[in-house]
Amino acid sequence: MGDSFALNDIAHTIQLAMAPCFLLTAIGAMLNMLTGRLARVVDRSRWIEQHFTAKNDPSHPYQVQQLRWIDERMRYANRALILCTISAVLICIVIAGLFTAVLFDLALAQPIAIIFVLAMLLLIAGLGMFLYEIRIAVHATRVQDELLERE
Repeated sequence: MGDSFALNDIAHTIQLAMAPCFLLTAIGAMLNMLTGRLARVVDRSRWIEQHFTAKNDPSHPYQVQQLRWIDERMRYANRALILCTISAVLICIVIAGLFTAVLFDLALAQPIAIIFVLAMLLLIAGLGMFLYEIRIAVHATRVQDELLERE
């Protein structure tokens, strides 16, 4: 009967751990997307650096401004990646904590809840950094639009 009770506890813990697992999958997809954006920004900066013009060239100030925006975008994308990665690690700790609490009959509800809330706050901050990086990208694109001659 004791084995059946432990098996029921583990089955219940697996059910509880499913939501954080799905969240972990979503964070993984976000990390993949953020890594792709960061790679594109780095590629763009390398392209501009390879085609960098002399100071007396009319396109030089534009290139300098683009590099400044790219540098800022890289900073915010990197921060978003770091925050989301730490959030994912904390979610892994939550999942491991759930199983550890059941296996060793420990009262870890409060620490697990605190870690989960911290993971959510870091995820929110990472999403905020991501939104700010998008805002910079849109602003830089609008500047390119201003260079078009309009009647």
